[in-house]
Amino acid sequence: MTERHPGGYRQHRRRPIGKRDPDERKDDYDEVWAEKWDDEHLAEQGERCMDCGTPTCMGGCPIGNIIPDWNDLVHRDDWKRALERLHATNNFPEFTGYNCPAPCENSCVLAYNDDPVTIKSIERAIADRGWEEGWIQPEPPEQRTDYEIAIVGSGPAGLSAAQQLNRAGHHVTVFERADEIGGLMRYGIPDQKFAKHRVDRRVDQLREEGITFETNAEIGGNVPVERIEADFDASVIAVGSQKPIDLPLPGRDLDGIHFAMDYLTQQNRRNARKDVPGPDIDADGKDVVVLGGGDTGADCVATAHRQGADQVVQIELLPKPPVERPPGNPWPDQPQTYKKTYAQEEGAIEEYNVDTNAFVDTDGDGVVDTLEADRVIWEDGGEGPPEKKVSEANLEIPADLVILAIGFEAPESSPFEPLGVEVEGDGTLATDDDMMTSVDGVFAAGDAERGPSLIVWAIGSGRDVARHVDLHLTGETELPPSLETPNEPLVQ
Repeated sequence: MTERHPGGYRQHRRRPIGKRDPDERKDDYDEVWAEKWDDEHLAEQGERCMDCGTPTCMGGCPIGNIIPDWNDLVHRDDWKRALERLHATNNFPEFTGYNCPAPCENSCVLAYNDDPVTIKSIERAIADRGWEEGWIQPEPPEQRTDYEIAIVGSGPAGLSAAQQLNRAGHHVTVFERADEIGGLMRYGIPDQKFAKHRVDRRVDQLREEGITFETNAEIGGNVPVERIEADFDASVIAVGSQKPIDLPLPGRDLDGIHFAMDYLTQQNRRNARKDVPGPDIDADGKDVVVLGGGDTGADCVATAHRQGADQVVQIELLPKPPVERPPGNPWPDQPQTYKKTYAQEEGAIEEYNVDTNAFVDTDGDGVVDTLEADRVIWEDGGEGPPEKKVSEANLEIPADLVILAIGFEAPESSPFEPLGVEVEGDGTLATDDDMMTSVDGVFAAGDAERGPSLIVWAIGSGRDVARHVDLHLTGETELPPSLETPNEPLVQ
């Protein structure tokens, strides 16, 4: 094995796995990421890890990934053990390795005054290597119990809960109202960011482990909600927060204004050669405005590029973040700093401090043509929130297509109300400390329990709820909580 240099972070600069050239990649739906990496490159990046006495990167990771261990194992060229260590806390490391914003990197000790370790790149590479080498195989349980468990929703929370409970020996059925398994991973994330064969092979693995999947199965629709109580000993509601935040401004009823998830789902379905329901949303030859500066907004910008938009403008109400950490935002808090998204690298016009006032149809054909807005400044509000003041009024931005990507409100709870499930004021399902709802044996996880969040939080929530369900049914459990380090020796 390669000996590790104690000052590796001084010997090597941060060098994550790169992306393809923006001018090349924005013309196709292939993944933006570089297809391959060099083992020596990743070994060097793993050597940058300082193996801290207090690994703050693990504290920054919502599922407690044992990051120093698999950094070291990659450096030592022991990729199989690195995969085992990664799978000990994360059922689907490629989901996070390709899509997580990497709060672990922001919490890395090196991030205090240097570039952090390329944790996300190493995680991605470990998972990809595991599939390439055939190390990732179905792991069905040796024995089965008589318990039947329903999982409603097949996103990261639902799938991680399903896999954990199945490996505990229970019979698990996953209900998904869409025509394919995967939830957000299937239709919410664009192909250029995450290829769908990565979802397919995980679903195949889970199916071979013994999990039953029912698609086109809408609870409260073609599947009576009463079936959840009648046919199963316990159930987990793991539906995502898919209710979008609207912008009820003058002109909102015009054609050409759409929610982000409708837009992204259509293109993902086109790429999969599936039927596309609803009015066709296409940016070809249009001036596109995306409202919202987050990850979903970036995905919409990138999709508009690939559809052939003439111009793409991304609008954010708040100021542009600074390049360096602002006062009051110290390490290891998540940095409130500016970083270009992959979509902005491809040429979007970024507009900050812009407050939208109306959508306008200038030629009377019922379709939006212009977005009216004010440029604003934010002033110190003293003890209250910052005050918004207009610095430039009546801006007019060409907009043949407007995409609303300003966030999500809450999960859809109405299908479960006949069960007696109580709902919190924010729309999430009310749960106790064991993640059980107000109905005995009905649990909630992911967005349904905590509201809109990250994929990594969803996976951790699914692992946690599986432990609680197993304990509820059997009185004991060997399933690990998501934030506890397994009782195995650390790498020597």
